[in-house]
Amino acid sequence: MPSDLLQTARTLAPRISALAEETERGRRLPAELVATFADAGFFGMCVPTDLGGPELHPSLLVDVVETLAAADGAAGWCAMIAATTSVLAAYLPDADARTIYGTPGVATGGAYAPHGGGLPVPGGWRVSGRWAFASGCEHCAWLTGGTMVQNAAGQPEARLMLFPRTEVEIVDTWNVSGLRGTGSHDIAVKDVFVSTERSVALTTDRPRRGGTLYAFPVFGLLALGGASVAIGIARRAIDELTTMAATKTATLQRRRLAERPVVQAKVAEAEALLGSARAFLKDAIARAWDAADRGGGIPLADRARLRLAATHATATATRAVDLMYTAGGGTSIYAASPLQRCLRDAHAVTQHVMVAEPTYELVGRVLLGVDADTAQL
Repeated sequence: MPSDLLQTARTLAPRISALAEETERGRRLPAELVATFADAGFFGMCVPTDLGGPELHPSLLVDVVETLAAADGAAGWCAMIAATTSVLAAYLPDADARTIYGTPGVATGGAYAPHGGGLPVPGGWRVSGRWAFASGCEHCAWLTGGTMVQNAAGQPEARLMLFPRTEVEIVDTWNVSGLRGTGSHDIAVKDVFVSTERSVALTTDRPRRGGTLYAFPVFGLLALGGASVAIGIARRAIDELTTMAATKTATLQRRRLAERPVVQAKVAEAEALLGSARAFLKDAIARAWDAADRGGGIPLADRARLRLAATHATATATRAVDLMYTAGGGTSIYAASPLQRCLRDAHAVTQHVMVAEPTYELVGRVLLGVDADTAQL
């Protein structure tokens, strides 16, 4: 049952937290977590039911990823990347979808940015390119890379190519401040053949399978993934500060943190920020889902609202983390404190293109009726 995924995430949370230091040091998910996530079905949460997947409702996807990210931001991020990438299964011909996503627990990932180039050959393209931010690439069986090609009309088109892991070079570049455990290295290919059937143009192709999930805005789904990680990280930060406040007495103070008005106010503000952002996100999901379920296309306003809610949730959750980090005082800066990792991880999420600050400008143009490129809404 799809709801079992959430209970499984809650059950696994303590072990994920216990492995967080190892994840951070190794700059990737430990093999134990990879196997556990594969067995649990976290990597394929958007795989269609006719391929053995759960075809998970976006709202439940947010809940699962949030729970994993509250245990460890990097672990939640890796699960989210594989899960949202698995929506590609609905766009592929049946034989290719089964080859790539028919194996239980398979993880896929990669990069959308069209930094590859494809030379046309019979049946597909010879692709070369290098892409940054390929989260979880070391445990993926298939990887994607955005590639510029010419379509049948001779016009330039960005297509997402799928490569077997064996044909991809991983370039060790992931030395960063936040989300260190995601292993988001560069990936590269050189003159690799990709058949037409194993490529997808997300802005123009239509899903080959039915189901409301595949009528839901695909870029909105990607944005929800980032937002759910940020929400989970903020939840962890609030919980950590609350636990600390029960016993810690700040330097030159006689009262515990929990008894200090400034800390009380910060905790209350963080809870309000997180709760309101989460409610907006859930409402935007519900509106877009209802429109997708009715068929006939999703109004631009609903698609824009979805991206706005995800971006707002990410920024607002990060603000909540900042409040908790500050309230923790000097304790927050020590490597042993989860608050410092929450701070670094949350700010790393804000840099993802699907939830980054420029989204506000895009949505603002839509709200004001100004011409805008809405292909990624």
